[in-house]
Amino acid sequence: MDYFIAVKTSINFKAVKTDSEAHNFRKKTFDYIKKDLTGKNEYWVENKISDRVKSIETYCKEKSGRKLQKNAMPIREAVVVIKENTTMQDLHKLSKRLEEELKIRIFQIAIHKDEGHYNKDSKEWKPNYHAHLVADWQDLVTGKTLKHQSFHYSKMQDITAECLEMERGVSGSIGRLEAIEFKIQKKENELILLNSKVAQMKEELKSKKFADLIVKENDFLGFSRIKTDKTIENYERAFKSYNTELLKNKEILQSKSKIITELQQKNIGFNKEVSLLKNKLSSILSNIAVYSNEKETYFNSVKNTIIKKIQFEKFKQPKLFDTTKDKLITIIDRICKKVSEENNIPFSSLEEIFKNPDSSLEIFSLLNIGDHRMQYIEDIPVQQKKKKDKEVMRMTTKIHKRKQRYCFRFLKRQVQVQRI
Repeated sequence: MDYFIAVKTSINFKAVKTDSEAHNFRKKTFDYIKKDLTGKNEYWVENKISDRVKSIETYCKEKSGRKLQKNAMPIREAVVVIKENTTMQDLHKLSKRLEEELKIRIFQIAIHKDEGHYNKDSKEWKPNYHAHLVADWQDLVTGKTLKHQSFHYSKMQDITAECLEMERGVSGSIGRLEAIEFKIQKKENELILLNSKVAQMKEELKSKKFADLIVKENDFLGFSRIKTDKTIENYERAFKSYNTELLKNKEILQSKSKIITELQQKNIGFNKEVSLLKNKLSSILSNIAVYSNEKETYFNSVKNTIIKKIQFEKFKQPKLFDTTKDKLITIIDRICKKVSEENNIPFSSLEEIFKNPDSSLEIFSLLNIGDHRMQYIEDIPVQQKKKKDKEVMRMTTKIHKRKQRYCFRFLKRQVQVQRI
């Protein structure tokens, strides 16, 4: 059975564990994972935890003049409930919102689709889709750890639900109330089932079927008498068989009831999602400002996802981009294809990103040989920016001359427009 939108999402940061990276990136084997599904996991890393801690300690000393406190928790990790179709792009969008609104900087993400359990009744695999977000909890203004109030943690839940397009988890009191109501309903159902069984047994006892279990024989005077031992033995066998059948029927009934409940919840979730999408579509189509804002937000998200992917590839293989321009084009082509496939990004969206000269420059500026830092347009001096513009033009011209069908083939049309 599908595990979809009906699930509520939540996020809760705690101090990172010492074996976090071993668990998140499957550096060890665990008995609670389904190994044939591990290939569906996705990962993104900006820094190792140990390297990030060193940077935090150094920055704290420079900024505040004091060492980071021993009891501080500068690195924290959250487990986020996600949908089966949640993408890395969605989680990058969530990370960006957390940084912009709460100053929480995510530097590691792991999407896990190989954890779960088998249902005891149906023996069906029940996946536990979730993502691990490892965050830098340092305040860049003070150098100390971030200080959040209770309403900030509530805001985290709102942001998470909005970015992942899922239902927000309920507060503790409401959750407890729902749990109590569920238990009451469960007991009521059990009582109805028990009464039904008692009524059924009474009918069976009145029937001729049970009369046949009585064993009689004539005594020496010719009177018919019940043979107690054999009759009791027959009743015991009958009741044992009957109880086994009742238990079997009860298990089947419970299993079917559970499936019905899950289907009803799933249906409610689908209806909510359809309603939300219809309202959003209506708003976009009827309001030019909303349409423009949604379009800009989406394209920025696509561009950010490409940049994050390049950054991750540079982290995994620092020398990857220290090569010829032809090979760089091939590498970027492969990265963009992978980003498109993993995040369900249409080709036309990639086309729009590279139609924009500033976006193209921002992406190609990451390919500096020997420079593995994120470098953005606003940080580039005017003369250097002009030089980089020409470099981008030469690279796009290279792509134009190649006869292979790159996912960047739309850049061929832009070379003539951009050429000075």
